[in-house]
Amino acid sequence: MRAAGPLAGVRILMMGGLGPGPFCGMLLGDLGAEVIRVDRPGEVGRPEPVDVVMRRSQRSIALDAKNERGRELIHTLAERADAFVDVYRPGVAERLGIGPDDLRARNPRLVYARMTGFGQDGPYAQMAGHDINYLALSGALHANGPAERPVPPLNILGDFGGGGMLLAVGLLSGIVEAARSGTGQVIDVSMLEGSATLMAVFYGMLAQGTWRDQRQANLTDGGAHFYRTYETADGRHFAVGALESQFYAELCARLGVDVPQEYDDHEAWDKHGETMAARFRERTRAQWEAELVTPQSCASPVLSLTEAPSHPHNVARGTFVEVDGVTQPAPSPRFSKTPAPPPGRPALPGDQTVEVLSELGLAEETVRGLLADGVARQSG
Repeated sequence: MRAAGPLAGVRILMMGGLGPGPFCGMLLGDLGAEVIRVDRPGEVGRPEPVDVVMRRSQRSIALDAKNERGRELIHTLAERADAFVDVYRPGVAERLGIGPDDLRARNPRLVYARMTGFGQDGPYAQMAGHDINYLALSGALHANGPAERPVPPLNILGDFGGGGMLLAVGLLSGIVEAARSGTGQVIDVSMLEGSATLMAVFYGMLAQGTWRDQRQANLTDGGAHFYRTYETADGRHFAVGALESQFYAELCARLGVDVPQEYDDHEAWDKHGETMAARFRERTRAQWEAELVTPQSCASPVLSLTEAPSHPHNVARGTFVEVDGVTQPAPSPRFSKTPAPPPGRPALPGDQTVEVLSELGLAEETVRGLLADGVARQSG
């Protein structure tokens, strides 16, 4: 059980799933919250899931939610929790007997968050989907990629930004409000709507007439020659983000090119980009890094996943940590008074089943019976 960090004392119970749920659990658990994830008994002993790193800073109990005794244990855990996370399609939790009315009848202060792709109602509410589908309906996918076709920007916008991260914001907001009012509420978290929220600045610029509704035609989508990536002599890349005139002047001086910025001349961007691209191809990434990385150039080497952890800045800041031989991002953000503890190994399905059941005050004989009957399952 974690006892350090700014969220020490906060209890979160969530149903198991892939991606955004465990990611939210990691964010809150990293900062000291006690996060218990309810996984299915059938998942115990399977190969590690693809999102294994995000299962750190939480514990897993494997329970059969379809079994009456398993359901009662979920109710008991929810009685002691500040918040509960439902990751099912609309209506499934009610059929299992763990919907908001079921759990909040015994814990009125419980904040009940429901995370789905498309929300709890509307024509798409029952549809299956993944990050790419949520981005498609939010406008975000259309805005990403080369001019020829949309390209999904990994699955970080819908699943993790619009999903898991806004789920964490929703949970904490609900917990703060419940502390004031004495009662919880139900939170509808839609990954589609979260994706749209992340696009707020671009919808604002579109309304102002400062954003074109097409790809590679704008300041920050690779259209402008002063905000794009360039290939270097060794086949690697350099990122340029010199939006302001003083930064662009510094960049050009160090590049040794005389190319006007022409902030509002979209037609000139490609021509100027060709000039800058030819210059970048004359030296390696390391050579350009030695020349261009200054306080005012807004230029950075494009690092791979294997390179990023060993970059001097990331090393100095401790941006990455190693847990059981696996390099991964360190907890963030950072707190001066209540720093987050180092993360531990990820909790795989059923790793803490006996531990959590014992904390509920169940006798050893009762725990053995639950395990023998398949209501609960312990890994290993």
